[in-house]
Amino acid sequence: MEKLYEADPFLTRFSAVVESCAQGKKGWDVVLDRTAFYPEGGGQPYDSGVLGGVKVLEVHERDGRVVHTCDGPLEAGTAVEGEIDWDRRFDLMQNHSGEHIVSGIAHARWGCDNVGFHMGSDVITIDLNVLLDEGQLRELEGAANRYIWEDHPISITFPAPEELAELEYRSKKELAGRVRIVSFPGADTCACCGTHVASSGQVGLVKLLSAQKFRDGVRIELVCGGRAVRYCSAVLEQNHRVSNLLSAKPFETGAAAERLLRENEQLKLQLQETQERQFAGLARQYAGVGDTVLFQPGLTPDGLRRLCDAVLHTCGGLCACFSGEDGQGYKYAVGVSGGDVRALVKELNAALNGRGGGKPNFAQGSVQAPRAEIEAFFASRTGM
Repeated sequence: MEKLYEADPFLTRFSAVVESCAQGKKGWDVVLDRTAFYPEGGGQPYDSGVLGGVKVLEVHERDGRVVHTCDGPLEAGTAVEGEIDWDRRFDLMQNHSGEHIVSGIAHARWGCDNVGFHMGSDVITIDLNVLLDEGQLRELEGAANRYIWEDHPISITFPAPEELAELEYRSKKELAGRVRIVSFPGADTCACCGTHVASSGQVGLVKLLSAQKFRDGVRIELVCGGRAVRYCSAVLEQNHRVSNLLSAKPFETGAAAERLLRENEQLKLQLQETQERQFAGLARQYAGVGDTVLFQPGLTPDGLRRLCDAVLHTCGGLCACFSGEDGQGYKYAVGVSGGDVRALVKELNAALNGRGGGKPNFAQGSVQAPRAEIEAFFASRTGM
Protein backbone atom coordinates (compact mmCIF):
# COMPACT_ATOMS: atom_id res chain seq x y z
CA MET A 1 0.00 0.00 0.00
CA GLU A 2 1.28 3.46 -0.95
CA LYS A 3 1.06 5.90 1.96
CA LEU A 4 0.59 9.23 0.22
CA TYR A 5 0.52 11.23 3.47
CA GLU A 6 4.16 10.34 4.14
CA ALA A 7 5.34 12.15 1.00
CA ASP A 8 2.81 14.99 0.86
CA PRO A 9 0.84 15.92 3.99
CA PHE A 10 -0.80 18.78 2.03
CA LEU A 11 -2.49 16.34 -0.39
CA THR A 12 -6.22 16.51 0.26
CA ARG A 13 -7.68 14.74 -2.81
CA PHE A 14 -6.57 11.45 -4.32
CA SER A 15 -7.81 8.47 -6.30
CA ALA A 16 -7.38 4.83 -5.35
CA VAL A 17 -8.68 1.32 -5.98
CA VAL A 18 -10.64 -0.58 -3.33
CA GLU A 19 -8.80 -3.80 -2.53
CA SER A 20 -11.24 -5.12 0.06
CA CYS A 21 -14.34 -4.15 2.03
CA ALA A 22 -15.74 -6.04 5.01
CA GLN A 23 -18.27 -5.16 7.67
CA GLY A 24 -16.60 -4.55 11.02
CA LYS A 25 -17.71 -3.62 14.55
CA LYS A 26 -17.94 0.12 13.89
CA GLY A 27 -18.72 0.22 10.18
CA TRP A 28 -17.31 -1.00 6.90
CA ASP A 29 -13.54 -1.65 6.91
CA VAL A 30 -12.06 -0.58 3.59
CA VAL A 31 -8.50 -1.23 2.36
CA LEU A 32 -7.15 0.70 -0.65
CA ASP A 33 -4.10 0.28 -2.86
CA ARG A 34 -3.02 3.81 -1.87
CA THR A 35 -4.26 6.38 0.63
CA ALA A 36 -3.77 9.92 1.86
CA PHE A 37 -5.68 9.22 5.09
CA TYR A 38 -3.36 9.18 8.09
CA PRO A 39 -4.02 6.28 10.52
CA GLU A 40 -3.94 6.89 14.26
CA GLY A 41 -0.45 6.41 15.66
CA GLY A 42 2.56 8.05 17.25
CA GLY A 43 0.31 10.15 19.49
CA GLN A 44 -1.51 11.67 16.50
CA PRO A 45 -5.23 11.01 15.85
CA TYR A 46 -6.48 9.70 12.52
CA ASP A 47 -7.75 11.75 9.60
CA SER A 48 -11.42 11.92 8.68
CA GLY A 49 -13.14 12.82 5.43
CA VAL A 50 -14.99 11.21 2.55
CA LEU A 51 -14.11 8.17 0.44
CA GLY A 52 -16.16 7.21 -2.59
CA GLY A 53 -19.16 9.14 -1.29
CA VAL A 54 -19.18 7.56 2.20
CA LYS A 55 -17.83 9.11 5.39
CA VAL A 56 -14.52 7.93 6.81
CA LEU A 57 -15.13 7.54 10.54
CA GLU A 58 -11.80 6.13 11.74
CA VAL A 59 -8.46 5.13 10.23
CA HIS A 60 -6.10 2.55 11.78
CA GLU A 61 -3.09 0.54 10.68
CA ARG A 62 -3.44 -3.23 11.04
CA ASP A 63 -0.71 -5.64 10.00
CA GLY A 64 0.92 -2.98 7.86
CA ARG A 65 -2.31 -2.09 6.04
CA VAL A 66 -4.26 1.14 6.48
CA VAL A 67 -7.90 0.30 7.28
CA HIS A 68 -10.56 2.98 6.70
CA THR A 69 -13.70 2.45 8.78
CA CYS A 70 -16.55 3.96 6.75
CA ASP A 71 -20.27 4.46 7.33
CA GLY A 72 -21.12 2.57 4.14
CA PRO A 73 -19.68 -0.18 1.91
CA LEU A 74 -17.48 0.25 -1.16
CA GLU A 75 -17.23 -2.42 -3.86
CA ALA A 76 -13.87 -4.18 -4.13
CA GLY A 77 -12.07 -3.53 -7.42
CA THR A 78 -13.69 -0.14 -8.04
CA ALA A 79 -11.86 3.18 -8.33
CA VAL A 80 -12.84 5.78 -5.73
CA GLU A 81 -12.01 9.39 -4.93
CA GLY A 82 -10.93 10.36 -1.45
CA GLU A 83 -11.03 13.78 0.22
CA ILE A 84 -9.35 14.62 3.53
CA ASP A 85 -11.00 16.89 6.11
CA TRP A 86 -8.35 19.61 5.68
CA ASP A 87 -9.30 21.68 8.72
CA ARG A 88 -8.77 18.65 10.97
CA ARG A 89 -5.59 17.59 9.15
CA PHE A 90 -3.96 21.04 9.31
CA ASP A 91 -4.90 21.44 12.98
CA LEU A 92 -3.15 18.15 13.73
CA MET A 93 -0.16 19.14 11.60
CA GLN A 94 0.25 22.43 13.46
CA ASN A 95 -0.02 20.83 16.89
CA HIS A 96 2.20 17.84 16.11
CA SER A 97 4.85 20.12 14.64
CA GLY A 98 4.62 22.43 17.64
CA GLU A 99 5.14 19.45 19.93
CA HIS A 100 8.33 18.56 18.04
CA ILE A 101 9.67 22.08 18.45
CA VAL A 102 8.90 22.25 22.18
CA SER A 103 10.23 18.74 22.88
CA GLY A 104 13.36 19.28 20.81
CA ILE A 105 14.27 22.57 22.49
CA ALA A 106 13.62 21.10 25.96
CA HIS A 107 15.87 18.16 25.09
CA ALA A 108 18.66 20.38 23.80
CA ARG A 109 18.60 22.83 26.75
CA TRP A 110 17.87 20.65 29.75
CA GLY A 111 18.36 17.07 28.56
CA CYS A 112 14.63 16.28 28.77
CA ASP A 113 13.32 13.17 27.06
CA ASN A 114 9.74 13.16 25.82
CA VAL A 115 8.37 10.02 27.48
CA GLY A 116 4.70 10.59 26.68
CA PHE A 117 2.69 12.49 24.07
CA HIS A 118 -1.06 12.74 23.57
CA MET A 119 -2.95 14.95 21.15
CA GLY A 120 -6.51 15.49 22.34
CA SER A 121 -9.32 17.39 20.69
CA ASP A 122 -8.67 20.48 22.86
CA VAL A 123 -5.10 20.37 24.13
CA ILE A 124 -1.98 18.28 23.69
CA THR A 125 0.15 16.97 26.52
CA ILE A 126 3.88 16.30 26.66
CA ASP A 127 5.49 14.30 29.47
CA LEU A 128 9.13 15.23 30.07
CA ASN A 129 11.34 13.24 32.43
CA VAL A 130 13.04 16.34 33.88
CA LEU A 131 11.22 18.69 36.27
CA LEU A 132 11.27 22.24 34.86
CA ASP A 133 10.57 25.32 36.99
CA GLU A 134 8.42 28.30 36.01
CA GLY A 135 11.38 30.27 34.66
CA GLN A 136 12.48 27.40 32.44
CA LEU A 137 8.94 26.93 31.15
CA ARG A 138 8.73 30.62 30.21
CA GLU A 139 12.09 30.31 28.48
CA LEU A 140 10.89 27.20 26.65
CA GLU A 141 7.75 28.92 25.36
CA GLY A 142 9.71 31.98 24.24
CA ALA A 143 12.34 29.92 22.45
CA ALA A 144 9.71 27.79 20.70
CA ASN A 145 7.87 30.84 19.39
CA ARG A 146 11.07 32.55 18.23
CA TYR A 147 11.91 29.40 16.28
CA ILE A 148 8.44 29.39 14.74
CA TRP A 149 8.63 33.03 13.69
CA GLU A 150 12.05 32.49 12.09
CA ASP A 151 10.20 30.18 9.66
CA HIS A 152 12.71 27.34 9.34
CA PRO A 153 12.07 24.78 6.58
CA ILE A 154 11.20 21.28 7.77
CA SER A 155 12.57 18.20 6.04
CA ILE A 156 11.39 14.58 5.94
CA THR A 157 13.83 11.86 4.90
CA PHE A 158 14.25 8.09 4.92
CA PRO A 159 17.99 7.64 5.60
CA ALA A 160 19.83 4.54 4.53
CA PRO A 161 20.80 2.23 7.44
CA GLU A 162 24.43 3.41 7.41
CA GLU A 163 23.30 7.07 7.44
CA LEU A 164 20.82 6.40 10.22
CA ALA A 165 23.54 4.83 12.35
CA GLU A 166 25.50 8.12 12.29
CA LEU A 167 22.46 10.36 12.84
CA GLU A 168 21.49 11.78 16.24
CA TYR A 169 17.72 11.76 16.58
CA ARG A 170 15.02 11.38 19.23
CA SER A 171 13.02 8.19 19.45
CA LYS A 172 11.11 6.58 22.31
CA LYS A 173 11.79 3.02 21.10
CA GLU A 174 14.19 0.91 19.10
CA LEU A 175 13.38 1.04 15.38
CA ALA A 176 13.89 -1.50 12.64
CA GLY A 177 13.40 -1.36 8.89
CA ARG A 178 12.64 1.84 7.00
CA VAL A 179 12.83 4.81 9.39
CA ARG A 180 11.20 8.17 8.67
CA ILE A 181 13.15 11.12 10.08
CA VAL A 182 11.49 14.52 10.58
CA SER A 183 13.97 17.35 11.01
CA PHE A 184 13.35 20.82 12.41
CA PRO A 185 16.84 22.30 11.87
CA GLY A 186 18.14 23.89 15.05
CA ALA A 187 15.27 22.54 17.15
CA ASP A 188 14.59 18.84 16.70
CA THR A 189 15.39 15.69 14.76
CA CYS A 190 13.07 12.83 15.49
CA ALA A 191 11.87 9.53 14.12
CA CYS A 192 8.16 10.14 13.44
CA CYS A 193 5.39 8.80 11.22
CA GLY A 194 3.03 11.78 11.58
CA THR A 195 2.05 14.65 9.31
CA HIS A 196 3.80 18.01 9.72
CA VAL A 197 3.84 21.51 8.29
CA ALA A 198 6.33 22.52 5.60
CA SER A 199 8.03 25.25 7.63
CA SER A 200 7.97 26.29 11.26
CA GLY A 201 6.16 29.55 10.48
CA GLN A 202 3.03 27.55 9.59
CA VAL A 203 2.72 26.49 13.24
CA GLY A 204 1.92 30.14 13.97
CA LEU A 205 1.99 30.14 17.76
CA VAL A 206 2.72 27.88 20.73
CA LYS A 207 1.11 28.55 24.11
CA LEU A 208 1.95 26.50 27.21
CA LEU A 209 -1.23 26.34 29.28
CA SER A 210 -0.20 24.45 32.40
CA ALA A 211 2.53 22.31 33.91
CA GLN A 212 2.35 19.87 36.79
CA LYS A 213 4.77 17.44 38.35
CA PHE A 214 4.47 14.03 36.74
CA ARG A 215 6.56 11.18 38.13
CA ASP A 216 10.13 12.51 38.11
CA GLY A 217 9.42 15.16 35.51
CA VAL A 218 6.65 17.42 34.29
CA ARG A 219 3.46 17.12 32.24
CA ILE A 220 2.89 20.15 30.02
CA GLU A 221 -0.44 21.10 28.43
CA LEU A 222 -0.13 23.25 25.31
CA VAL A 223 -1.95 24.40 22.20
CA CYS A 224 -0.54 25.44 18.85
CA GLY A 225 -1.64 27.26 15.72
CA GLY A 226 -5.35 27.84 15.31
CA ARG A 227 -6.05 26.23 18.68
CA ALA A 228 -3.74 28.72 20.37
CA VAL A 229 -5.44 31.65 18.64
CA ARG A 230 -8.88 30.38 19.65
CA TYR A 231 -7.70 29.83 23.21
CA CYS A 232 -6.28 33.36 23.48
CA SER A 233 -9.46 34.81 21.97
CA ALA A 234 -11.62 32.93 24.49
CA VAL A 235 -9.45 34.12 27.39
CA LEU A 236 -9.59 37.69 26.06
CA GLU A 237 -13.39 37.55 25.79
CA GLN A 238 -13.65 36.14 29.31
CA ASN A 239 -11.35 38.86 30.66
CA HIS A 240 -13.41 41.48 28.82
CA ARG A 241 -16.53 40.27 30.64
CA VAL A 242 -14.71 40.31 33.99
CA SER A 243 -13.36 43.78 33.19
CA ASN A 244 -16.89 45.11 32.62
CA LEU A 245 -18.29 43.42 35.73
CA LEU A 246 -15.52 44.78 37.96
CA SER A 247 -15.28 48.19 36.22
CA ALA A 248 -11.55 47.57 35.81
CA LYS A 249 -9.17 48.01 32.91
CA PRO A 250 -8.25 44.77 31.08
CA PHE A 251 -4.83 44.49 32.70
CA GLU A 252 -6.17 45.37 36.16
CA THR A 253 -8.79 42.63 36.53
CA GLY A 254 -6.56 40.50 38.76
CA ALA A 255 -6.04 43.31 41.26
CA ALA A 256 -9.76 44.15 41.10
CA ALA A 257 -10.70 40.52 41.82
CA GLU A 258 -8.30 40.42 44.78
CA ARG A 259 -9.85 43.60 46.15
CA LEU A 260 -13.33 42.13 45.73
CA LEU A 261 -12.30 38.96 47.56
CA ARG A 262 -10.90 40.97 50.46
CA GLU A 263 -14.13 42.97 50.68
CA ASN A 264 -16.13 39.74 50.53
CA GLU A 265 -14.11 38.23 53.38
CA GLN A 266 -14.70 41.36 55.46
CA LEU A 267 -18.44 41.15 54.80
CA LYS A 268 -18.42 37.46 55.78
CA LEU A 269 -16.76 38.35 59.08
CA GLN A 270 -19.32 41.08 59.71
CA LEU A 271 -22.17 38.70 58.87
CA GLN A 272 -20.73 36.04 61.14
CA GLU A 273 -20.44 38.52 64.02
CA THR A 274 -24.08 39.57 63.45
CA GLN A 275 -25.16 35.93 63.36
CA GLU A 276 -23.26 35.16 66.56
CA ARG A 277 -25.18 37.90 68.38
CA GLN A 278 -28.44 36.62 66.88
CA PHE A 279 -27.63 33.00 67.83
CA ALA A 280 -26.72 34.04 71.37
CA GLY A 281 -30.07 35.79 71.68
CA LEU A 282 -31.93 32.69 70.48
CA ALA A 283 -29.92 30.54 72.88
CA ARG A 284 -31.04 32.72 75.78
CA GLN A 285 -34.62 32.60 74.51
CA TYR A 286 -34.64 28.76 74.56
CA ALA A 287 -32.68 28.36 77.80
CA GLY A 288 -33.96 25.42 79.83
CA VAL A 289 -36.86 24.51 77.51
CA GLY A 290 -35.51 21.06 76.71
CA ASP A 291 -35.87 19.51 73.21
CA THR A 292 -36.05 22.25 70.60
CA VAL A 293 -36.84 22.52 66.86
CA LEU A 294 -35.85 25.77 65.14
CA PHE A 295 -36.42 27.09 61.61
CA GLN A 296 -34.09 29.91 60.62
CA PRO A 297 -34.03 31.18 56.99
CA GLY A 298 -30.95 31.93 54.91
CA LEU A 299 -28.34 29.91 56.80
CA THR A 300 -25.42 28.02 55.29
CA PRO A 301 -24.52 24.57 56.65
CA ASP A 302 -21.84 26.26 58.77
CA GLY A 303 -24.39 28.78 60.07
CA LEU A 304 -26.76 25.94 60.99
CA ARG A 305 -23.96 24.19 62.85
CA ARG A 306 -23.13 27.29 64.87
CA LEU A 307 -26.81 27.99 65.66
CA CYS A 308 -27.37 24.40 66.80
CA ASP A 309 -24.23 24.49 68.93
CA ALA A 310 -25.28 27.76 70.59
CA VAL A 311 -28.79 26.51 71.47
CA LEU A 312 -27.48 23.14 72.67
CA HIS A 313 -25.50 24.90 75.38
CA THR A 314 -28.68 26.37 76.93
CA CYS A 315 -31.77 24.33 76.02
CA GLY A 316 -30.87 21.25 78.07
CA GLY A 317 -32.06 18.73 75.48
CA LEU A 318 -31.95 17.79 71.80
CA CYS A 319 -31.75 20.63 69.27
CA ALA A 320 -32.75 20.37 65.59
CA CYS A 321 -32.18 23.43 63.36
CA PHE A 322 -33.49 23.77 59.80
CA SER A 323 -32.96 26.33 57.04
CA GLY A 324 -34.64 26.35 53.63
CA GLU A 325 -38.10 26.62 52.15
CA ASP A 326 -40.95 24.42 51.01
CA GLY A 327 -40.42 23.13 47.48
CA GLN A 328 -36.65 23.60 47.70
CA GLY A 329 -35.88 21.41 50.68
CA TYR A 330 -34.26 22.10 54.04
CA LYS A 331 -30.71 21.74 55.36
CA TYR A 332 -30.48 20.52 58.92
CA ALA A 333 -28.21 20.30 61.95
CA VAL A 334 -29.22 17.99 64.81
CA GLY A 335 -27.36 17.60 68.10
CA VAL A 336 -27.67 16.53 71.71
CA SER A 337 -25.41 17.07 74.68
CA GLY A 338 -24.15 13.77 76.10
CA GLY A 339 -26.42 11.62 73.92
CA ASP A 340 -26.64 9.88 70.55
CA VAL A 341 -28.68 11.19 67.59
CA ARG A 342 -27.74 8.57 65.02
CA ALA A 343 -30.94 6.51 65.29
CA LEU A 344 -33.09 9.63 65.15
CA VAL A 345 -31.23 10.98 62.11
CA LYS A 346 -31.60 7.63 60.34
CA GLU A 347 -35.38 7.79 60.90
CA LEU A 348 -35.41 11.43 59.82
CA ASN A 349 -33.69 10.67 56.53
CA ALA A 350 -35.96 7.69 55.82
CA ALA A 351 -39.18 9.54 56.62
CA LEU A 352 -38.38 12.86 54.93
CA ASN A 353 -36.34 11.82 51.88
CA GLY A 354 -33.14 13.02 53.48
CA ARG A 355 -29.45 12.27 53.51
CA GLY A 356 -26.71 13.08 55.96
CA GLY A 357 -24.94 11.97 59.09
CA GLY A 358 -22.07 12.77 61.40
CA LYS A 359 -20.86 12.07 64.91
CA PRO A 360 -22.90 10.24 67.57
CA ASN A 361 -23.94 13.51 69.22
CA PHE A 362 -24.17 15.72 66.12
CA ALA A 363 -25.25 15.31 62.48
CA GLN A 364 -25.90 17.46 59.42
CA GLY A 365 -27.67 16.87 56.15
CA SER A 366 -30.74 17.81 54.13
CA VAL A 367 -34.32 16.69 53.59
CA GLN A 368 -36.78 17.10 50.73
CA ALA A 369 -39.99 17.70 52.66
CA PRO A 370 -42.17 20.70 53.61
CA ARG A 371 -41.92 22.35 57.01
CA ALA A 372 -45.22 20.87 58.20
CA GLU A 373 -43.95 17.31 57.69
CA ILE A 374 -40.69 18.10 59.49
CA GLU A 375 -42.60 19.52 62.49
CA ALA A 376 -44.96 16.53 62.48
CA PHE A 377 -42.00 14.12 62.49
CA PHE A 378 -40.50 15.64 65.62
CA ALA A 379 -43.87 16.08 67.34
CA SER A 380 -44.63 12.37 66.95
CA ARG A 381 -41.22 11.21 68.27
CA THR A 382 -40.08 13.67 70.89
CA GLY A 383 -43.11 15.69 71.86
CA MET A 384 -41.45 18.90 70.66
